[in-house]
Amino acid sequence: MSFKEKGILVVLSGPSGVGKGTVCRALRKRGTSLRYSISATTRRPREGEINGVHYFFKTREEFREMVRQEAFLEWAEYVGNCYGTPIDYVRQTLDKGEDVILEIEVQGALQVKKRFPEGLFIFLAPPSLQELKKRITERGTETAPLIENRMTVAKSEIELMKHYDYVVENDEVELACDRIEAIVLAEHCKVERLIEKYRKFSGVEEK
Repeated sequence: MSFKEKGILVVLSGPSGVGKGTVCRALRKRGTSLRYSISATTRRPREGEINGVHYFFKTREEFREMVRQEAFLEWAEYVGNCYGTPIDYVRQTLDKGEDVILEIEVQGALQVKKRFPEGLFIFLAPPSLQELKKRITERGTETAPLIENRMTVAKSEIELMKHYDYVVENDEVELACDRIEAIVLAEHCKVERLIEKYRKFSGVEEK
């Protein structure tokens, strides 16, 4: 009997401004084997976007029905449109032996953990709160009161780090990518993931 190792759902999250999107884009440029999760959305397709490649485009009624059927790992409404991560797509991709990475905010990650506790949860942390504030300020897109609000939220989110499996400091993007790839590799080498394979090779049954 052949043994097919399942893929791993990698959930990467952390405070706003910590660089989640930047790290994920850098991982993509490396040609990593991590597959990026495809979201369902009620937003209309933009020019060049393909259903099932960029998004799963749904009507509001289709999306509401998926919510009723608990078909999402997590979902939220943003600027009048709904976005969600379909659990069936994630499971089917993992069953093929492919790893899936989901870049998400902290509260969304905790939602995912309730639905999918076997996932690998990585908290992307800033080198310091001062550096986080500097990065948010340098974006030049937010007012001083909004920046202070983001810092308050960031402090509370750092307290939620205890619910994650690993912490990766985003001091330098390439170093953060190295750490994430090393963590995923280590997870694939865990005994509980591979012991069935070697039992089948040796003909030894679990007692």
